[in-house]
Amino acid sequence: MTQPSERMYASLRTAILHGRFAPQAALKPQELANEHGVSLAVAREALLRLVGEGLAERLPNRGFAVPATGAQRWQRIAEARATIEPAVLVLAIERGDLEWESRVRAAHHRLAGTPPYEREGDAHYSDEWAEAHRRFHRTLLEGCGNDVLLATFDRLWLDSELARRWSARRTPGRDHRVEHREIEAATLARDAPGAAELLRRHVGRTAEALA
Repeated sequence: MTQPSERMYASLRTAILHGRFAPQAALKPQELANEHGVSLAVAREALLRLVGEGLAERLPNRGFAVPATGAQRWQRIAEARATIEPAVLVLAIERGDLEWESRVRAAHHRLAGTPPYEREGDAHYSDEWAEAHRRFHRTLLEGCGNDVLLATFDRLWLDSELARRWSARRTPGRDHRVEHREIEAATLARDAPGAAELLRRHVGRTAEALA
């Protein structure tokens, strides 16, 4: 049976990622505990987990809140991603084998075939698309063969998930399909400089939308 803390954490995480809390909205532990029928300690435990994922902020003497869209933290994460991921992609292109190429093709095919939104007019990406998106980006880098670098990617991706969801509302005309197709094509053509530059620009556009 799922523990109360796990259920509350999962519920709050989904609510934040789906935009049910506005940026900078207060996350009051006692109110949330009452709403979910759990103890204050359980509510605080769930909120601290969300802080660790970058989905909430802990405010001195003021409890917790959803991060702000313009927080400098998003720009720092984007800078880290734009520095690290293109460099790892270069390694992946240099080291990746045919099996890796086939996984990149499959991951891109799944991403291209997954609708970004559950319903027409939605402002936030669906969970299914978000997972296909993550899988594509990670598969691109897996050819590097370095689990430390991949663990760094995993952490930065988790830290930037909320920013990606918010950016969808601010760049409704952005064509992710074209961006991803170009990255895949350059990667499979073994054009390391070209693929790295396309990935760098791709990552940067999300941060620009929230600046």
